[in-house]
Amino acid sequence: MAKLLYSATASLDGYIAGPRGDMSWLTEHLTMDNPTADRILANVGAILAGNRTFGGDDPNRGTEKEGAFGGRYQGPVVVLTHQPPTDPAEGVTFADDLHSAVAQAKEAAGDKYVNVLGADVAKQCLRAGLLDEILIFFAPVLLGDGVRILDDPGGARVRLTPIPGETANWYTVDR
Repeated sequence: MAKLLYSATASLDGYIAGPRGDMSWLTEHLTMDNPTADRILANVGAILAGNRTFGGDDPNRGTEKEGAFGGRYQGPVVVLTHQPPTDPAEGVTFADDLHSAVAQAKEAAGDKYVNVLGADVAKQCLRAGLLDEILIFFAPVLLGDGVRILDDPGGARVRLTPIPGETANWYTVDR
């Protein structure tokens, strides 16, 4: 059965996007080889994204590398939104309920990962007890402001356990 994995690249001060969702800071850091990201990509069966992430900034906009995983991901995408478009793009499913979106993404993923994109959707999955793993890559930059990795003021404390034998900053979510 598919697992939900929230993976993201963050600045050392904990932001996955700059102010107003700006992702341009990430472009220079995507040129580095990353065997773990390559391995994740090979094991992603579906993407679950929030509407802001799906329609937001892309550090590779306008290039052949535009899209998830530098344009290398080709597969099902489920977008969680309260305002689905009347004419969705091919290969993209829109859902207005978290549990329905997760179920659709898991079905599409089969026995692979559902890669969660977007801090807000990750927070919703975490709060609902649906998130299985978290993997954060850190880029050597300080942004000072923007969208935090996970921002949940007033949220519950969540314990994470490092996955033995895996890369740094890859955790299971303890339930």
